[in-house]
Formats: sequence, structure tokens, C-alpha cells
Amino acid sequence: MVSAIKGTLLMGTNNIVFLENLEWFDDTGKELVHRLPEKGSGEIKFGAQLTVRDSQAGVFFYQGKALDAFGPGRHTLKTANIPILTKILSLPWGLSSPLRAEVYFVNIKVFTNLKWGTRDPVAFKDSELGLIRLRAFGVFNLQVLQPVLFINNLVGTQGIYTTREIEEYLNRVIVSRFNDYMGETIDSILNLPSRYNELSEGLATRLQKDFRHFGLGLAHLYINAITPPPEVQQAIDDRSRMGVFEDMNKLMQMKRLWPWKKLRNPKAVPVPGWEWVWDS
Repeated sequence: MVSAIKGTLLMGTNNIVFLENLEWFDDTGKELVHRLPEKGSGEIKFGAQLTVRDSQAGVFFYQGKALDAFGPGRHTLKTANIPILTKILSLPWGLSSPLRAEVYFVNIKVFTNLKWGTRDPVAFKDSELGLIRLRAFGVFNLQVLQPVLFINNLVGTQGIYTTREIEEYLNRVIVSRFNDYMGETIDSILNLPSRYNELSEGLATRLQKDFRHFGLGLAHLYINAITPPPEVQQAIDDRSRMGVFEDMNKLMQMKRLWPWKKLRNPKAVPVPGWEWVWDS
């Protein structure tokens, strides 16, 4: 007889004969890793069944070491914790077996719409506006590519690891790389609106190594906005108005010259850009 266990394990002094069926469902949609048992280690018996779903990977730890990573399917675990004999052999330890094991379920789906952004404005030397401070915001998509590396390097022994724990750290990494990338790539924020897509792709490429260090993949990264402080925005608006006024002055000058041009050549016609075409 096999006891089905979803999210928790019945691995105590009362669970002597039954074999475990280990499986996990993420009801929140935000858990990257869930460990069974959530606290401490457990007595996973010889022949326990591990069920791993398509969007998961199962990592089996025995005596403190990762032995194997399991893909989707039903797997039989083999440890030294053989039912009944385990309790006899563990008497010196107060019926708690010294042969400890845990299973980490890793969610390998793509986690979308994670936020990144500058908490405080960052300094940027603009070639036309001088030294200004900018804020930047966006979203990124994350996926666990190497479950064992991810657990060993970042998760550790935590029972539950969610996007909340990792989002803050990765935000600092992204902002740090963003500052360097902006300084190397952009000379003036006046050229930004047409380059968001290019900047997003370049920044994502630069971040791949940082993410791979923890067994993670950066699926996509998007820059939603790069904004200067209000006073700089006002200066940009004023500059745009001046450009409009200069164009208006040119137009008025051309209109004043129009009668004179017509007198010299009745076939002269203005075209867009206020250039003149002369009919021969």
C-alpha cells in the first residue's frame, strides 16, 4: 500500500510501513523551489515513488548531497531507509533514522512579468544636457535551466523559495548592468525613444552570464521607460518648442519671399521642406 502525499510528508515515528508517494502542486504560481519535507530532513523509504510533472524537475538529496535530477514522470527512489528495518536500526537515535533524505521540486516554467527598476535616480552624463539623473523601469522573464546548480548556489536549505526572494536580488544585478550599458551605448537621452528595443536586447545579452551563474535563464527583458527628473523633462520640452518656433520663422520668411519669387518666375512652386522647383 502506498500513501499519497501532496505538499507534505508523513515521515515520523508513525509512518513505519507505508511507502511515500512524493509530489507537489504550486497553487500560488510563484514558487521556484519547494522542498519535501519543508523543515529539516526526512526518512524517505526505499521504493518511495516520486511524481514529477512536465513543468517540474525533482532533485533528490541523500545524506546532504544531490544525487540526481529527475525529469517528468514517475520514479522509484532507492535509499538505505528500508521500511521496518529503518526503525530497528534507528533506535539509538530515538527512532529518527540517521539516513536523511529530501526532495526538492523545482518549477522550470517561465516566470513572467517580474519587475525591475531603479530605486533612486542614477547619474548619466548626457552629451547635450550635461550631467542628469535618470530612472528606468521594466519587466523580465525568468526560468530555471539547471536545477541542481540553482539549489546549491542560491536556494540552499530553504523549504520554499519564491519569486519574491529572488526578484529583489536580480533587480540589483539588472540595474547595475543597466548603468554600465547606458554609459557605453547612449550619448544623449534625446535619442532614446527609437532605441528601446535595441537597448533591451543588448542589456539582456549582457546579463546572461550573471543569470547562468545561478543556473537561471533570462528569457526576455523589456525596458518600459527611461525618464529624467521633471526639470530635465521641462528643458527637453522647451527645446522642442524652440525647434518649432525656428521652423515657423523659416516658414514665415518663405511666405514673405513668395510674391517676389512669383514675380521673377511665375512657374516657381514651393514643395515640402520649403525648397523651390523652377519650371523651365
